[in-house]
Amino acid sequence: MEAKLYNQSGEEVGVIQLSDYLFGIEPNVPVMHQAMERQRANARLGTHNTRGRGEVAGSTRKLYRQKGTGRARQGSIRAPHRKGGGVAHGPHPRKYTRDMPRKMRRLAVRSALSARYGSGAMLFVDRIAFDHPRTRDMIACLNALNLSGKTLIVLDRKDEALQRSANNLPGVKTLLAQYLNVIDLLQHDNVVMVQAAVDVAEGYLGLPAGAVADADDHDEEA
Repeated sequence: MEAKLYNQSGEEVGVIQLSDYLFGIEPNVPVMHQAMERQRANARLGTHNTRGRGEVAGSTRKLYRQKGTGRARQGSIRAPHRKGGGVAHGPHPRKYTRDMPRKMRRLAVRSALSARYGSGAMLFVDRIAFDHPRTRDMIACLNALNLSGKTLIVLDRKDEALQRSANNLPGVKTLLAQYLNVIDLLQHDNVVMVQAAVDVAEGYLGLPAGAVADADDHDEEA
């Protein structure tokens, strides 16, 4: 498949060949949802903690005798219902990480790429480069490409001048192609990929060298 290729001044400079295996599949929504939940879960630190009745400070003496006072029975000042007492069934440090097979993770990213391309939210440029970090240059580039709203710029390699030019703009994020993920692709209104970043993505998400994609292969992974 082909897509229009622009430069950073917003001018159409040609076409780019795209892999149907990355940008032309039927998005697998359940797999994308699973990948998104996994990514969010793996980002949790799990350092929350509370102290139970055996961990808080306080005397172990029984407050008053069991019978004859007319009051409710009380055994400890550290009971959960008392001020300063322990927390009943509170959270403790734990891991939230989830596993997901590599093929499913890659299918989720390919589905997200296909969904964004199919909705017309993806734009391809030959290159974006600035001589010096300058926010107004990035604003001029986005305006030339007629982009508004949250924008994700996918790069093939680190570019300090470009990344620093985008850092001060709310809603604009730069991301290396090898770190493509479902959340970043779906939560931005626009996705801009430089031509070299497409090659990087196809290098690790595409078919192995010499392999031929057919309908049966796609059905197996889906």
